Order: sequence, then structure tokens, then C-alpha cells
Amino acid sequence: MKKFKIIIKITIASMLIFCISYSILFLCAKYGSKIDIENSNSIYMYDNTNKSFYEGSNGTKKWVKLKDISKNLINATIYSEDKNFYNHSGFDIPRIIKSMFVNIKSNDLKEGASTITQQYARNLFLTFDKTWERKIKEAWYAFKLETQYTKDEILEGYLNTINYGNGILGIENASLYYFNKHASDLTLAQSTMLAGIPKSPNNYSPLNDENAAKKRQKQILKSMVNNNIITKKKMNDTLNKKLTYYGKKENLNLSTIMYYQDAVIRELEDLKIVSDDTIRQEGLKIYTTLDVKAQTILEESIKNNLEDKEQMQASAIIMNPKNGEIIALAGGKDYSKSQYNRAVQSKRQVGSTMKPILYYAALENGLNAATTFLSKPTTFTLDNNHTYSPSNYGNIYPNEDITMALAIAYSDNIYAIKTHLFLGEDTLVKYSKKMGITSKLQANASLPLGTNELSIIEFVTSYAALANKGYLVKGHLIKKIEDGNGDVLYQYNDKKEKILNESYTYILSELLSNTYDIKLTSYTAPTCASIAPKITKKYAVKSGTTDYDLWTVGYNPDVIVGVWTGYDDNRKLSNKEYKYSKNIWADTIENYLRDEKQNWYKKPDNVVGVLTDVNTGKVATNDSKLKKILYYIKGTEPGYKGKTKNEDSKKASN
Repeated sequence: MKKFKIIIKITIASMLIFCISYSILFLCAKYGSKIDIENSNSIYMYDNTNKSFYEGSNGTKKWVKLKDISKNLINATIYSEDKNFYNHSGFDIPRIIKSMFVNIKSNDLKEGASTITQQYARNLFLTFDKTWERKIKEAWYAFKLETQYTKDEILEGYLNTINYGNGILGIENASLYYFNKHASDLTLAQSTMLAGIPKSPNNYSPLNDENAAKKRQKQILKSMVNNNIITKKKMNDTLNKKLTYYGKKENLNLSTIMYYQDAVIRELEDLKIVSDDTIRQEGLKIYTTLDVKAQTILEESIKNNLEDKEQMQASAIIMNPKNGEIIALAGGKDYSKSQYNRAVQSKRQVGSTMKPILYYAALENGLNAATTFLSKPTTFTLDNNHTYSPSNYGNIYPNEDITMALAIAYSDNIYAIKTHLFLGEDTLVKYSKKMGITSKLQANASLPLGTNELSIIEFVTSYAALANKGYLVKGHLIKKIEDGNGDVLYQYNDKKEKILNESYTYILSELLSNTYDIKLTSYTAPTCASIAPKITKKYAVKSGTTDYDLWTVGYNPDVIVGVWTGYDDNRKLSNKEYKYSKNIWADTIENYLRDEKQNWYKKPDNVVGVLTDVNTGKVATNDSKLKKILYYIKGTEPGYKGKTKNEDSKKASN
């Protein structure tokens, strides 16, 4: 009896504590700072002309009142997402318990229990972190929404901000995008198709996977039948209706623009200067480096070249080398079909596009365009008696000495490895880091052949130092961030650091312009000869291939373009597929600069050009089969009458 009384007292005390706590929370939520659902979390992005190209979350101009949304869509949403929406206080406790039981029983986390209010709170306020603190905030904001707004107001806000896939936020935007009609005019078939998307926007958009979307639509219709909203006959009639999709945005109808937007959000996260509270209370204005013309050209180049390669993917960026501004970015062929952003989420082996960094290091350490090494099948003996036997592409070798100029044009692997080992394996690592590569690199014999995996942004940024005559810049997409009041929260610091020698960058850029010079064809052809007919201006360009990756990176003083093509599943590439990255690169840079005059680098005063026999590295004669004006630091050129340290290295040990 005594124990029973103690239990009763504990129970009563617990209930009192709960009631008091709940009352305090309720009063704080009810009369604390009110959530402005029509302005919270507004994120606007502007291109480099300050024209808006993205209006995220509540930043949409297509906000519609609940009364102007089809009843079909409202019912489909409620009975697919939260059938007890009008009866709970933000948290559906019975549903939470049921989902826990189902998940434990199935040993999986298939069953979710988030209410519409919780989803709305998550989408409105919690953009970045994924921690327990975020979950607690989500619950608190959901509670505040329930105490400060009516159910109809919450539902209206939810429908105007939810993600309907393919970069479409809000039901009016979704209606116009998918069906070219207003949300008030949606049929039951259209409504149930749209209502299924938010559960998994990538998977259930009918433009991405119509079969999966159709299955999801059937689930929603069954739920509506089970809750006596429609009849079974109506469900079957609806399922049999053939839907036609519009699939166009009102402005800037680019399938790759969302990759750029995603990359901006990632950079915003990395900056760690804007809190959720700032976004919630004031919103953000993000001024980006986007050039819509460049983005359009890049997308068209990818689409035109990979039109018949359904599964092959691409990532590419266009950068201003003077300041590191990324003016265009594609993380795939089509965001509506794959939201995986390869430009910011993927690292791939870069192949021979790594060699320009090696050859810059070589130039700065005593070698020059006429330096020769013997290129033939070679097995290198390394430390601990390990051996390494690289091969040239196609097993094509001159079996004689070749110059650095020819080695760059032909992308000779044996020459590159000999140069690498001559300089020391740590040298390439040192120069790579110096030029902005942040990924960890292994100081090993194969590094010049691009065996390390790099992201396209860090890799193209390293080329910027070659393209801008020696300055380290940072690849970036955000120029300035303001809050909703116009106060500047962040401004990109355009400070540059001189890291390379202008004379050597000039010499290397000239050498890289030979990679598409078909006049240098001998026992093999320059690696970019296939795109020579497309090229009308002078560029420094290098291609790279591995069994699974195709790269082309090239530049002039105005722009750098970097392109990767390959397969997400790392399938081996065929020889016929090696052309794609080169063609995308050529089409992109040529179309971008079509209306611009030829621009190239001014020769530094301490650099001299000499007509050189490209095979031997000596001054060219009438008998020279391959000759080209190559560039040298004065006093190191062929035929110079004095002795320099560079001449000591001209004929390096084989």
C-alpha cells in the first residue's frame, strides 16, 4: 500500500512537471519572436550582371494562397504525407510509435514519421548542419509554427516551399514546370503525380524516372481510397490517364544551372560565416560569379557531344584565371536525371593533364624545351628494389632521344617519368601544393601520369597560375553575401600571391600550344591533333587519359576550361571514347571566345625564340624534318656561345 501511494505521488508530480514545462514552452513559443513564414530563409542568387537567377525557399515569386491551390493537390499531399495533419499539434505521436515498431521489426529505417509541420520547419530554417542540435531546433520550430499559425497557414507555407525536384520549389512553380498550368487547375492525375515527388525529389520526378513516379502515384491514390477521399473506380481511371509533361522553366531553362546553384550552397557552407538564424530571420542575397552566356555554351557543348552517350557523364568548369572566378560549372549532363554534382563531390585520376605542373618544375630547375631523354620501353628500378614499367599510349615509342617540346606534344610517358625521377619525386608534390592542389598526393614514380585523384575545381585552379603568369588564385563562385537588409556579411578578398616565374609560364604555355599542331606529326601525332580543325585561336592545352577518365584542360590569358568525361561506375573506356572531353573543351572555349580578338601572352624581355629542330633540340637546319620556334631563357638557347647551368642539363642522363 505504501509503495502504491509513492507511485501515485511520483505520477502526479511527473504530470505536474510535464504540464508546467509544457505551459512554459507553449507560452515561449506563442509569445516569443514570431516566425515570418513569408520571408524566412529567402535565398536569392545573382549572376555577374547582378541579375537574379535563383530564388530559393520562400524567395519564390510564385507564392499562392491555399484557396488558389487545387483541392486534388491538397488532399493528395495530406493523405500521402500526414493524414492526421489537422488533428495533431505538430507531432504525430501514434505514428512515431508505429514507425519505430516497423523499423525495429524490419531492421531498417524505411518508415518515417515526420509531419508536414516538421518537414516545413526543416525546409524553412535548417539548411546546413545535420546534427542533434539541428533536430532539436527542427522540433522547436515545428512547435512554434503550430502555436503561431493556423493549420491552413502552415499547409500553405509548406506547399509554397517544398522541393518538387529538378530545382523547382513551390507548388505554383511545379505546376508551371511540369504541366504548364496554374496550381488551381491541376487535375487529380496531375496532383497525385506532383504530390509524390517531395518524398524523394530525385527519384520520384516523372522527368527523372516515370516508372518510379507512377508507382508512387498509385500509392497516393490507394491512400486516398483508404481514407474515403476518392472511389476505387476513380483511382483506376486516374491511373489510366496519360500525362504529358512540359518540363520548362519560365527563365533560364538550363538543365545544368542547378549544379552551379548546388556548388554555391556548398561554398556557402564551407565559408561558415552565415548561421541558420541569420537566414531564418533576414534571408540572404548571394552575388555569384556566374556568366549565363558561359553556362549556356558549356551546357550546349556537353549536350551536343554526349547526345548519343546516354550513360557517359561529364563535369566541367570555366574559370577566369585572373581572379579564380568560376563563371560556369556543370556537375553532370542533366540535373533532372542526376543530381550528383561531379564538379564538387567527385575526385578522379587526372592522367597526363598532371604533366604541365611537372614541366614547369623542370623549367625552373634547369631543364628547357630542348632537353632530351631517351624514350623507349623502360623498367625503372626504384627504392627497395621495386620496379616500375610505364608505357606510352598505344605502346608507341621513338626509341631515340626526344626533346621536352616533343614529349609535351606527344604526351610521352617515359620522358615524363625520367624528368620526374631526375628532379626527385618530392618536387612534383611540392609544386602541386604551391599551385593550389589541396588533395593529398603520393610522392611516387607514377605521379606525373596522374594516378592521384583530384577534384576538377582544385585542378583547374592549379592551371590558373600558369594562365595568369604566375599568381595563385582561389577558385570560387561567391563574390559577396548580404543579409536581407543589405548589410554585407562577406566580400571575396581578391588578393593574389606571386608563386611562379612569368618567364617560365610563358615558355610552358608556348610548349602546350604545340599539342594540336599537326605539323609536328612524326612517328605519332600530337595528342590534341583531332581538334585542330575546330581551333581558331591560340591556346595552351593538355589532355589526359586513364583507363577510366578523360580530361582536357586548356587556357589563354582570358579563360581556362577544364573538362572531365567518364562513367560513374568506373567502367573501362574504349579508344573511340577518348575524343569526347577534347571536343567538349574545344567547342566550349571556341564558342565562348568567338566574338573576342586573339589574345596571347607578351614575350618577357629575358626570353628568346629560336627556330629549333624539335627532334634533336639543336638549332634547326634545312635538313630538319620537324622545326618550330621554341622559347628559352636568354643564355640557355641552342647555339648560345657561352656555358650555362642549363646547357649542363640539356643532355640529361638516360
